[in-house]
Amino acid sequence: MAKRSLPKPTAGELEILGVLWRRGPSTVHEVRDALAHGQRVAYTTVLKLLQIMGEKGLVTRVSPTRPHVYRATAEAGVKRRLVADLLDKVFDGSAMNLVMQALSARPASRDELRQLRELLDGMEGDRS
Repeated sequence: MAKRSLPKPTAGELEILGVLWRRGPSTVHEVRDALAHGQRVAYTTVLKLLQIMGEKGLVTRVSPTRPHVYRATAEAGVKRRLVADLLDKVFDGSAMNLVMQALSARPASRDELRQLRELLDGMEGDRS
C-alpha cells in the first residue's frame, strides 16, 4: 500500500502544529490558550480545526475520552514538505540560496554552525 503524502497545512493549522510541536501532546484548552495572543479564540473553533487536522493525518487524538488531547504527527514530514514548497516557489530549487537567505536573515549560533558543519561534513563523506 502506497504511503499517502501529508497535505500542506493551512495557516491556521500550521499555527496549531507549532503549538503542538513546542508543547507536545496538549488539550484543546491548552492549544486555545497558546493561540490566544491577547484575543479570545473559541474552544469549538480550535476543536473543529483539530478534528479536521486529524482527518488529514496531521494530528492524532491521544485520549479517547475528555479532555481531548491531541499530538502532532509527522513533524519532520510536514516541515520537509513546507521547505520543499518554499525551495521550488521562492528559491528556484536552490538549497544554497535558501540557506544563504536564512543565515543572512538570522545569524546562527555557534552551536548551530557546529551542527551545520557536521551535517555538511557528513554529506561530503557520503559522496566520497
